[in-house]
Amino acid sequence: MAEVVWTEPAISDLDAIADHIAIDNPDAARMLVQRVFARVDQLRRFPNSSSRPRELPGRRYRQLIERPCRVFYRVDRKTVFVLHVMRAERQLRGKRLR
Repeated sequence: MAEVVWTEPAISDLDAIADHIAIDNPDAARMLVQRVFARVDQLRRFPNSSSRPRELPGRRYRQLIERPCRVFYRVDRKTVFVLHVMRAERQLRGKRLR
């Protein structure tokens, strides 16, 4: 099983998305955070199960989608590093993963 490590920027990204949703619907924001964490937790068993982002061809990054979020991560041996979370409708800028 792989270890999942959330980076500080990824936590901040998810918090910002949840805060924005919570303005109108706190329950929806809480449920979104729970769904994202549950999906990411599945990476412990299946770290390479998600797709590669179309904006980063040939790189070692992967993404999983939990609407309305895209979660970007990288697998390094037995560790999954969650690097960035963004709204799914936005375009990724590669330097966000550095």
